[in-house]
Amino acid sequence: MAESSARGPVVHPTALCESPAVGDRTRIWAFAHVMPGAVVGSDCNLCDRTYVDDGAVLGDRVTLKNGVSVWDRVTLADDVFVGPDVAFTNDRVPRAGPFRTVPEQYLATHVRRGAVLGANATILCGVTVGRHALVGAGATVTVDVPDFAVVVGGPARRIGWICVCGERLDERLRCGCGRDYEMDGAGHIVRGAGH
Repeated sequence: MAESSARGPVVHPTALCESPAVGDRTRIWAFAHVMPGAVVGSDCNLCDRTYVDDGAVLGDRVTLKNGVSVWDRVTLADDVFVGPDVAFTNDRVPRAGPFRTVPEQYLATHVRRGAVLGANATILCGVTVGRHALVGAGATVTVDVPDFAVVVGGPARRIGWICVCGERLDERLRCGCGRDYEMDGAGHIVRGAGH
């Protein structure tokens, strides 16, 4: 792989990058494929065997670990980490042949800034994973995940809250790093002191 330059992506010789919309210093590793209509930000890391479909959007500093496919209508915001073999979907009722869903009917999926998706998690289409949320390894996300939530299982359920730094919050919504959080009336974190 060539040395990183100040301009443009760095593409492994076995990778295929067809999109002109890939940001500076993004690294595209072995056997990865970025389709012509994909948008990929700067300083991303697309590991071996990743696939970014037409209509997928990745922000800056996104990491896709090995074996991840990001489909049309999936948007990953800045600083999202996607663990190995995470599965996204874009069609709730997939069919082949004459009954297949056309791309204009795919449901949009959004993963907000700083969220982490653990290895082998499945993210069904039409959901939003909130800012800095943590989806545990192997979880199946079928509904929206609140900001700063920790979810596990299938279907995924919330088991706690997490700080922007990555540490679990205590029962008073405080982190050892010094950040404090507050809840709104619906039981979601709405802001943290020191952010």
